[in-house]
Amino acid sequence: MYAIIATGGKQYKVSEGDVVRVEKLDVEAGNTVTFDQVLAVSDNELKVGSDVASATVTATVMDQGKGKKVIVYKYKRKSGYHKKNGHRQAYTEVKIDKINA
Repeated sequence: MYAIIATGGKQYKVSEGDVVRVEKLDVEAGNTVTFDQVLAVSDNELKVGSDVASATVTATVMDQGKGKKVIVYKYKRKSGYHKKNGHRQAYTEVKIDKINA
C-alpha cells in the first residue's frame, strides 16, 4: 500500500515504514505529524479525488537537519563582477507510521 502526500510544495510517494526527507516542519524530533493533503492511495486499485478526501498519513519525526551545501556562483565577463554564495537547505526526516485510507 502506498500514498502520495503533498507537503512543502512537493509531492512524495510513501509507504508504511519509509523514511523520507521533507521540507522543514516546525515539529521537534520524536513527535508525530499528520499529513492531511493525501492526493492518492493505492492498495490494489488507485483511489483519488473525493475517495481520499478524509485520508491521512501519520508519521514520526526522526531528525531535523541541513542538506549538503550548494554553491551559487554569479559571474559577468569583462566587468570583474563575480559573487559566490553557499546554501544549505533545511529538512525534516520523517518515518511513515500509518496510512489511514
